[in-house]
Parts: sequence; C-alpha cells; structure tokens
Amino acid sequence: MPDPVGLVLLAAGRGTRFGAAPKLLADLDGKPLVRHAAEAALAAEAGPVVAVLGHAQEPVRAALAGLDLRLVENPHYADGLATSLQVGLAALPEAAGGAVILLGDMPCVPPGLIRSLADAFRAAAPKPAAIVPVCDGRRGNPVLLNRRILADDLARLTGDRGAGPLLAGRTDVLEWPADGSGVLVDVDTPEMLKGLARGDSAQEQDPALGP
Repeated sequence: MPDPVGLVLLAAGRGTRFGAAPKLLADLDGKPLVRHAAEAALAAEAGPVVAVLGHAQEPVRAALAGLDLRLVENPHYADGLATSLQVGLAALPEAAGGAVILLGDMPCVPPGLIRSLADAFRAAAPKPAAIVPVCDGRRGNPVLLNRRILADDLARLTGDRGAGPLLAGRTDVLEWPADGSGVLVDVDTPEMLKGLARGDSAQEQDPALGP
C-alpha cells in the first residue's frame, strides 16, 4: 500500500500588497486565481485536498464551489501564514505522512509536478524531511513536507512564515527538478497579474516565505 499523501491549499491570507480587492479572487483567464491552484491540486490526483480559508472567506468559498475539497477555517489567519499551515496540516488524515503545501496565489503550478512530488515521497527510502522543487537553481513551491519528521518544528512556527526557514541547512531535503518556472511564480500585485495574463516573464516569489 503506497504511503498516503495529503494536499493543503493555503487560501486564507489578506494579500495586502495586492490592494483592497481580495487577491485570490482576481481573474486570470476567466477564473479566480485560487481556483486555478485548487483545480491543479485536484487534477494531480495525489491525495485528499484541504483548503484553508480566512480573509474574504465567503467569496473564496464561493470561488471554490463544486470542487472536491475539504474547506476549513483559520480564525487566526491575520496572525500570519504559519497559522494557516498548522490548521491545514491538522485537517489532513492522520495516516498522511506527507503533505504537499500549495499557495493559492500560484496559478501556474502544473498537476504533473504535484503528482511527481507525491510519487517521489512514496518511493523514497528512507523518507526525506521534505521534497522541494527546483527551477534554474532556485527552490520553489509547492513543497512536500514529512509530517512525522517535522511535526514539532511545524507546530512551533509563528508569524508570516512557511516551512522554508525550517528546511534551510537540513541535509535530509530532497531537491526535485521542475520543468518550467511555474514553481517560482506567485501573484503579489495587480501589475504582476497583468503581466502574467500577457505572458510576460514570470514574477518570482519571495523565498523567505516558503510554503
């Protein structure tokens, strides 16, 4: 029996750099940003998907309507990304030792990449602490986290940080080659969204945030 893997879609943040309008609801090619990410997570068929909601919860919920997701609320989303990561991990089945962490403002991650991370985790012996996609020598997202190895560290995370700082310097992180720049592309501002819609060069994410 393959090791179970779960997926967490972080869709609770305020996206303050984007302006007053909720970033995750911004339109890209006829659908909200967050729906692009959610559909990729489901198309990967890698495991159950949990979406964490917070800011603009009801319209984000509506944007995800009809998708086979488990929606959970993070009442403390304003305290930073770490709280949403913790809420999402807690909502996964206990048996899922690996968790792929997806960001709702990254609409260009292909389902095949998500699936490859899950497959690599299932095949690995011994299990790495994390599997991180790498494009052009840079680590990106989504990242697969080993919930068994990292549980204590993840529980202690605070503020607007993901797991990136936890993985820096570890020798048990598997770097996974990623074709294309989708793993480095997030949308922080309306200008970035317009550029993405035009097909301009991708805007790279802040590596300090990590997943």
